Amino acid sequence: MVNLNLASEARQFLRTTRSAMLSTISVKYPGYPFGSVAPFVLDHSGQPVILISTIAEHTKNIMANPKVSLMVFSGDDDLQASARLSLVGLATAIDKTDPNLRARYLRYFPQAESYFSMHDFSFYRISIEQARYIAGFGQMGWLASTEIAGTHITTESKLASQETAIIDHMNIDHVHSLIAYCKHYHGLDVSNPKMIGIDSEGFDVRVQIMPIGAGKNVRFNFEQPIHDAQSARMALVAMSKAVNS
Repeated sequence: MVNLNLASEARQFLRTTRSAMLSTISVKYPGYPFGSVAPFVLDHSGQPVILISTIAEHTKNIMANPKVSLMVFSGDDDLQASARLSLVGLATAIDKTDPNLRARYLRYFPQAESYFSMHDFSFYRISIEQARYIAGFGQMGWLASTEIAGTHITTESKLASQETAIIDHMNIDHVHSLIAYCKHYHGLDVSNPKMIGIDSEGFDVRVQIMPIGAGKNVRFNFEQPIHDAQSARMALVAMSKAVNS
């Protein structure tokens, strides 16, 4: 029987984490796994997307055998005591010129801008087959692809094409709302908030924590899944009403 709480926690952990270790099957040393650092974003189907070079060892390995594992971790000092998530799936090359995916990736990793002018870099999507989530002692289990991605995600979602417009609107016209969300939902005093991503389950805001000005990404979860700009607006308005109540 599926542990719904564990599956939900695993999905939220995946949405709040950008650090991972990619394991591929080595071509140079057949039969052995090969690990490498792999920052990632999730696309709007809930699948990890990585940007990698064709000359990298892991890319050569994927081209020979697309079966991979992605170990997602939070970067805490005590990794064994912290939550972690192992994703098992197939890595497939996708179009790096997709304007919506490119914009989404660069909002999370602006330092990667120069990679898109290099011909040897491409997007690879990891289609999750299974996942194992370890939340803590005695809290662990295997999850199927639908459990980790979320059964509410559908191919009819318009968010991929509407995401940039939603974000631009929030960052231009509703900066005060982003500041209020941080205070109300996370108890944070912030400056220079920038929404960087919105998905079916919530959104991410990059902020500077006051008074020291340290940068941080802050995650907000919706009470109900959204699927387009209209439902996103309704969810954000509901949050503003909660802040002002």
